[in-house]
Amino acid sequence: MPRAGLTPTAVVREAAVLADEVGYDRLTLAALASRLGVALPSLYKHVKGVDDLHQKLSVLATAEVATELTAAAAGRAGGDALRAVATAFREYARRHPGRYPATQRAPDPADPEHVAAAERAVGAVYAILRGYDLTGDAAVDATRMFRAAVHGFITLEAAGGFGLPRDIDRSFDQLVAALDTAYRDWRSAR
Repeated sequence: MPRAGLTPTAVVREAAVLADEVGYDRLTLAALASRLGVALPSLYKHVKGVDDLHQKLSVLATAEVATELTAAAAGRAGGDALRAVATAFREYARRHPGRYPATQRAPDPADPEHVAAAERAVGAVYAILRGYDLTGDAAVDATRMFRAAVHGFITLEAAGGFGLPRDIDRSFDQLVAALDTAYRDWRSAR
């Protein structure tokens, strides 16, 4: 018998909290069942398995990131928008270290909610890139560049990978400034 009030949404939300506490890689159905005070088989009424749980967590986290990136970009353009969105992405990863890795999962084409969340997140970056006159294939390349650079920085920072004696925030600012320069110079390089 399922616990009263336990729904698929509640299960995923609690999984997100647990992931932030223990890490994405340590999120298991057994740990989640214990956290929820239910027997492990009871979770299968709400999720099909650990991969399904990770998929649902990816949808939740991607939607959260999309909301934050969109809000950060609102009313801004150019380098100011780029800085705001990159900073929002980094701050989300800092606040949610367990669910952030779930945002890196490519959306499942069979999951319209996941596709919509990913499109909103990418849409926030595309909106900024239009200000640099980057559209079409150039926008795809520039978005991948943004994601690789910012995600790489976030991942290295979270892993303690920056040991040199220089302020990490300053290095992040330099990364974003380099992206801004690259995007502004993109047209002349074509």
